[in-house]
Amino acid sequence: MEQSVLLLDLTKKLLNYTDDCSKTFEKSKESQQKGDFYTEVKPFADDVKAVNERWRPLALTWIRENKPKHLHEKQIESASEQMELLSVQAFFPDTSRTRFINYLQSVRFILTSLIECLEQ
Repeated sequence: MEQSVLLLDLTKKLLNYTDDCSKTFEKSKESQQKGDFYTEVKPFADDVKAVNERWRPLALTWIRENKPKHLHEKQIESASEQMELLSVQAFFPDTSRTRFINYLQSVRFILTSLIECLEQ
């Protein structure tokens, strides 16, 4: 598969994972129940990590080669780190809502921006 097509696919998967994180977080906050580590948290976090680890080097390479105007390597690094945090924190009701939402919005903005650049 061509690199930019693969990158687009992985970016869309991560964007879908942000929706899953958001729903899980709201459910966790509402019920005040932590997700079970071995049956819920770890499998989900592992899935996100697997996609994230394939996405990050591709995104960094694409940015170096294409030099988009409003996207930088540091943003990719941040989005990658924040995505892994979100995938775990979503399951814990004591997670700060403000911080969670800030991370979520940041990751979504970067992923959406990358998708727009790739689709041009």
